[in-house]
Order: sequence, then structure tokens, then C-alpha cells
Amino acid sequence: MTPAPSHIDSSSGLTDAQASKRLQEEGYNDLPSAKPRSVWMIAFSIGREPMFMLLVACGAIYLLLGDRQEALMLLGFVLVVMSITFIQQRKTERALEALKNLSSPRACVIRNGQQQRIPGREVVRDDIIILVEGDRVPADAVLLQCTSLTVDEALLTGESVPVRKLAGDNKQLETQNQIKPGGDDLPYLFSGTLVVQGKGWAQVMATGGNTAIGRIGLALSSITAETTHIQTEIEQVVKRASWAGFTLAAIVALWYGAMRGDWLSGFLAGITLAMAILPEELPVVLTIFMGLGAWRMAQKNVLTRHVPAIEMLGAATVLCVDKTGTLTQNKMALAQMVADDQIIEIGTLQQNLPETFHSTLEFAVLASHRDPFDPMEMAIRESGLQLLAATEHWHGAWQLVEEYPLSKELLAMSRVWQSPDNAQYIIAAKGAPEAIVDLCHMPAAAAQNIMQQVNTLAEQGLRVLAVAKAAFKQETLPQIQHDFAFQFLGLIALADPIRPAVAAAIRESHSAGLRVVMITGDYPATALNIAHQIGLQSPAGVITGTELDSLSDADLQNRIQRVNIFCRVVPEQKLRLVNAFKSSGEIVAMTGDGVNDAPALKAAHIGIAMGGRGTDVARESAALVLLDDDFNSIIAAVKLGRRIFDNLRKAIAFVIAAHVPIIGLSLIPVMLGWPPVLMPVHILFLQLIIDPVCSIVFEAEAEEADVMQRPPRAANARLFDVEVLKLGFMQGAVLLVVVLAIFGLTLYRGMGAEEARALTFTTLILSSIGLIFTNRSRVRSAWIISQSSNPALWWITLSAVAIMGLVIFLPVLSRLFSFSKLHLLDVGLCALIGFVTFALFEMIKWWRKSNT
Repeated sequence: MTPAPSHIDSSSGLTDAQASKRLQEEGYNDLPSAKPRSVWMIAFSIGREPMFMLLVACGAIYLLLGDRQEALMLLGFVLVVMSITFIQQRKTERALEALKNLSSPRACVIRNGQQQRIPGREVVRDDIIILVEGDRVPADAVLLQCTSLTVDEALLTGESVPVRKLAGDNKQLETQNQIKPGGDDLPYLFSGTLVVQGKGWAQVMATGGNTAIGRIGLALSSITAETTHIQTEIEQVVKRASWAGFTLAAIVALWYGAMRGDWLSGFLAGITLAMAILPEELPVVLTIFMGLGAWRMAQKNVLTRHVPAIEMLGAATVLCVDKTGTLTQNKMALAQMVADDQIIEIGTLQQNLPETFHSTLEFAVLASHRDPFDPMEMAIRESGLQLLAATEHWHGAWQLVEEYPLSKELLAMSRVWQSPDNAQYIIAAKGAPEAIVDLCHMPAAAAQNIMQQVNTLAEQGLRVLAVAKAAFKQETLPQIQHDFAFQFLGLIALADPIRPAVAAAIRESHSAGLRVVMITGDYPATALNIAHQIGLQSPAGVITGTELDSLSDADLQNRIQRVNIFCRVVPEQKLRLVNAFKSSGEIVAMTGDGVNDAPALKAAHIGIAMGGRGTDVARESAALVLLDDDFNSIIAAVKLGRRIFDNLRKAIAFVIAAHVPIIGLSLIPVMLGWPPVLMPVHILFLQLIIDPVCSIVFEAEAEEADVMQRPPRAANARLFDVEVLKLGFMQGAVLLVVVLAIFGLTLYRGMGAEEARALTFTTLILSSIGLIFTNRSRVRSAWIISQSSNPALWWITLSAVAIMGLVIFLPVLSRLFSFSKLHLLDVGLCALIGFVTFALFEMIKWWRKSNT
């Protein structure tokens, strides 16, 4: 509730002493902000993440093992990743700073009986402020007097059409419960909104956090970001694998030491097994996928501000769309004209404007300001320049003599002109159709016909104005507009145009199982017309903001199942709708571009702001920003999000399959009393070169053909589900059996441990490369998928083979890996076994496809 205004003399305003006292008691006219986290707190919160702790632990292990070069490389990578995350989190603190800057214009006030211009943050309650065209309102206020005042409240309502303001009467000034922005003929002004026409005096009612925009700031500061499903799942897997790894490592170390009496070798065997089990690839893979995913989205004009939102895109089930500026272009344009019972569509005009409509547009331009702020007048003047500038109906040299402003009694304005070659005055009038009809003193039948035309246009969601003209020969102009002999000319209808690609994007959303919901502050008729144009269906009609307030949370959750259009909605209600969808188990994406959208953008799982027309507040609160404001980019981002999740599952299956033989070769030989197969250097080669680098191959893999023909994945879908685990362990088991057989048979034939180790490790590397090829697609064969381009695959394959060749044939590297020399025939045998293993992988894929 806003307090009733104090009785302040509007001619003298507050004294400096009164203003100073208010400033001391109530504080500056600044937006409230949550206490910013210190640099150390942000760094600590990042450093305690299990995935980063695991990477640091792995680096420490390498240091203990004496491998300083690899340890420093890994720890350096950890610092880079943590720095990127730190910068991302630091940026989110800037949303409230953007709100502060927006809400602190300079203000003209009356103090001590004199006009003064002061910083907006020094305005206090009960200050008398003077507003003129182009001013930004410095605080919430109530109008005391005004002349033709219209205000753009899109900042708070999201609607591009300015609202008309009138000075308040005593009843309105005393009763101010439930004041909300939007609506004509109200005396209330709101901080941050823009005066587009007229002038007025107002008394400040609220400053800082008590203003409408201040309450949005409080809502922003109270919303916390949620951990994504993938982050949570990776954390759980890392924790469990870490405990299992260290437990098994301890058992192996004790077993080795007790059975063989060599405790140092037992400790090294335990460390080797721990390194084999610890899934340090997981945070690396996730970081690579999210980082490169953000880069790929930037190529599609989608800026990623909150990287985890990328993986949520593929699971999005509901897209909450703000109509103005998202579905529409957030500007008024001349849509239709009516003159002499003829209608013309301006948007589809293929030739010059017919002469029938020239006078209507001519006098609509004359009735508007030459340098307008009002969006409707801007649209009228732009159309006049395009359609009349080359004709005699454009009057750039005419001189403005007088203007008659809008009033509560007559919603029409007239402008009086005089041409250089004509002594008489020419008057142009435009305004509400009923007001212009009244001015023209038309017969009842003609007036009824015009109002029918108005209703037809209004049902299409258009804003309709009527236009009239008059001539006046006397020198002294009359006091009121009614004293002119007006002639009715026609109607002009304006609209906020639909973005061209929206309808196609909506259709693709439906085919992908993504539900689109329109949330707007506009009237139901306009919203329904927009929905019809873009093909948005709402089986259970619409819900208005008033109706929304009357619904309990339980009733709202039931209603939103079948309603896709919400009208006359204010910012707090947008936030409630997003939370209602989230409570219903939906994964919510929210688009918007105004300050009014900021809380909902931040609360949604995926907030998507418009970069071109959006406010700083919206951009800073969103996880994603559309750089080109193209609705199609949202669908492209969803498609990429699904591709990322699919490819992440392929990478996870590969990591599991690759780890099974590594764990088996680290554990089984120790239990059987065989010589050890793998040492830390081998596992380092496999994990820090093959596994993370191969993740780049899967990240670069193109999407599956059906990626946008299937519904979103379940909200609780897991990366490590039964399908991925079954595939990974099945492939890993096949590979483990093959390499164990090679090692065992080689020892059985009396070959040395170093030769057996070299043959086994070479086969493991070549078979792992085959594993990459087979896992590129979950259903298509490796032969078919090989026809699609993936340059990273070939670079990595050639690099792995080349490095392995150096290890085999260079004595210094062979000694480092504890290998004996292999002959070309031995390498050929390893390659043959690797190919047979690859064929087994393809058979497993074919069998799984046949049984699904």
C-alpha cells in the first residue's frame, strides 16, 4: 500500500531542511541490492565443488608420484576452468547495478519555491517534481496537474503503447491500494517510466525499494540459482567413484604388501588402481562440452551467460514467451486504413497509396508532432514519409500555429497550421473514434457505420484512431475544438507487428514437444489475435491477471495444464506463473526483454533475454541472450541443447567402456599374482590424452536425424541411466576380456612381462580408437556415420596412432613405458585384434537396435 500524499504546497514544495530530514530518515532514492558476495566467497564456493576438488586431488597425486610436469599441467588447467567460472558468477552480480543506473535519472523538483535540477537519487517522498516530454520519472508519484500527458510504461508492463495520464481527484489521492502500472486516465506515475508527450506536476509517493521497480529489485535479490541435473549427477558419481576408488586402492595395497612382502610396490599398485577408478574425465568432459557448446551457440547468435543452462535446453518442456518485443517487434506500425468505406492493408501494399487514402494519412501526420516521442505518432510519421513525401500531401513548410491537447472530456487532439500561400488556418485532428465522430457532428447512421468499422479493426487487436480536418478563416482561434467545422476523413489502425519468423518457430517447437505459453500485459482480444497469427492454440482460453490473483496455487497448477495465453499480467504474476510451471514438474524457459521480465528470467530454469532490444536488467538476469532478437535462434539453441545431451551420453558411454579394461588390468593381474600390466604412466597416457581428447570428437558430432522430432527428455533423465551403463559396461567387458587374454597368452608362451605389456597396451589403444568410431551414433552403423564430417575425429585418430608409434619404436619412450621392442608383425597382430574388437562393438550395437 502506498501512503496517501501529505498536504504539501505544490507551488513551494519542500524546504531544503525537510528534504534533508527525509533523506536521512528514508535513505537515498536507490534500488535495494543484496549484499554482494566478496571475491573470496565466490572463489571458495567454486573451489569446494567436488569436480574441481577431484581435479586438484589428481594433480596432488601426480606430484606425490614425482611427475611434476603432468601435475603442473593439470593444476594449470584447473585454474583456467575455475577462473572462467569465477568470471561467470561475478557477472550475475551486475543485474542490480543495471537497475540502479536505470532508476536514477536527474529530476526537476520544486524546493523552497524554486525549480531545481537534482540527482534522481536525492529525490525524497513528498517532493514536487516537474515532468516534460522526454523525461524519465525519478520516483513513484501521483499527478497533481497535467496537460496531454502520456507515459511509456513498457518498462514495467511490457506493452509498447503509451498510457494516458490525468491528474488525480481527492478520492484517488486518498485511496491508493493495489496501484499497478498500465491503464489509461490514472494519476499514478512509476519510477523509470518515460514521458512521451505533454507535461505535468506530481508529488512523490515512494522512493527506492518502495517503488514498483524497487520491488522488482527485491525479487531479483531473493532468487537463487538452482543446480542443474547434470551438475548434481556428476557430483554424485564423482563422490561415489572416489570413495570406491580409494577403498579398493587401500585393499589392493594391503593385499599386495601382505602377499608379496613388497609394501612400496603395493602402495604404487594401490595408487595405480585409484587413478584408474577416479573418473577425472567427467568434469573435464562436462567442461569441454559446455564450453564448446557456448561457443557453438555464439555462432548462432545466442550468447551464453550461465553455462549450465545449455544442458537444460534439451529438457525444456515449456517456453514462456513475453508477447511484446519477443513475438512482436516492440514498435508500432501502420497496419490498415479506412476511408470512404474502403479498407487497405498497409503491410501488403505493392504499389503507391491510392488517392482515396491520401487525405486520411496527410491529416494524421499533421495531427502528430513533427519530432514525436509517442510510438503511434512515430509510426504515423514514418508511414507519411514513405507514402506521401513525394506528393503534394506532404507539408514540410507549413507553420504550426496552435494545438488543442487531449482532455478527459474529449479524447482527441487538434493542431492548427498555416501554409505560406494560404491565409486561412488548416486544422488536423486525431483521437479516439467516438471523440472524432463527436467533433464532426455526424448523423447517427454514419456514426454507427464508423463504429462498426472500428469494432472490426479492434477485434483484430489493432489500436484505432480516427482522423478529421477543418478550415478556419477568422483571425482569432476559438477556445475549444468543437467550434471548428470538422469533416470526417477516415480511420487509421496501428499494430505491434509480428516478428516474421515466429510462426515457423512455433510450429517447430510443437513438433519438438516444446509447449509455448504467451504471457502479456495486453488485453485478451489483442493476445488472442496475436496467437491466431502465429498458430498458438490455447484449449481452455485465456487467464487474466485479475483471475490469476483469485486462484490458489493448487487451482493455478490445474488451470495452467490447458491454458497457453495469460493476459493483463504484471511482473509479480509472471514470476508466479514460472514458479507454478516449475512446481508442476516442467522445465521452464522464459523469454523477455524488459525490466518487468527480470525476476521471471532469473527464476526460470533457462532465462532467455533479447540482446538487441532488451534492457540491461533482462540481459544480466538471463542465462542466454539472443544477439539478433530472432525467435528462430531459440529453437536453434534448443536443438543444440539436445545435441549436446545426446553427445554427452555417447562420451559417458565411451568413458565407462574405456575405464573397465583399465580398472581390470590394474586389479586382476595383482590378484592373480601376475606382473603388473599398467603403471601410472600408462594410465596417465590413457586418461589425459585419449579420454578427454576423444570427448572433443563426441562434442563435434552432428545431431541425430530425429533430434527435433522427439519429445524433450524427462526432467529426471540421467546421464548414467541403465542404457548408458549397460552399453558402457558391455563394451568395456568385451575389451577387457580381449586384452586380458592377450596378456595371459603372451605370459603363457614364455614371453617377458615387458613384451606382454607392450602387446596388451597397443591393442588397448587401437581397440579404444575403434570404440570411438562405433559410439559416434547410437543407432547408425560406423560405415554410415563415417560419411558425415567430423574433422576432429581424424586428427585425434592420427595423433593417437602417431604417438603410440613413437612410444613403441623410440627406445627412450619404450623404456619410460616399460616396453620391450615390438616388430611390425606384432603391431599388425595388435591392429587385427583391434579390428575384430571393433566388429564385436558393431555387433553389440546392431543387437541392441534390434531389441528396442
